[in-house]
Amino acid sequence: MMKNTLFTLFLLIAADCACCQTVEFYGNPTSPISSGAIVPANKKLLWTSGVTAGMADSTAKEGTLARYGDTKAQALDILKSFEKVLKARGLGFKDVLMLRIYITPDHFKDNKPDYQGWFAAYGQHFGTKENPVKPTRSTLGIASLVHPDKFIEIEMVAVFP
Repeated sequence: MMKNTLFTLFLLIAADCACCQTVEFYGNPTSPISSGAIVPANKKLLWTSGVTAGMADSTAKEGTLARYGDTKAQALDILKSFEKVLKARGLGFKDVLMLRIYITPDHFKDNKPDYQGWFAAYGQHFGTKENPVKPTRSTLGIASLVHPDKFIEIEMVAVFP
């Protein structure tokens, strides 16, 4: 009887400890992103498909800046969308593990990929005083997305606490 009670107590303590483990990010502390992350066993993950920005102004003419915005405006719109997805599941940007970003030439920025626009949008949500988390991240320059006025697409992975 005593062995069963001790074993049950051990299992409860072990389960409690496993639930309380947090994601461990590693890398250069001065970098805006983490080099990698270690996710404790039995953590549930939230994966999104690639998301592009919504239409900023449906009355604006196709091909104009006002219709979808530049890379930074689109990135901020996507992050706002992610914020809603996370919040609906009891999560926040502090729970984001990984971002994968695809950037195309922005014809409002000399037809070059606007990495700085993306970095500025990212910097408003990650590695801040309010949210010190710096997720792992890959940023890829590509030729195009499905719509010629969309310059950025982002995939996200978050970890439930």
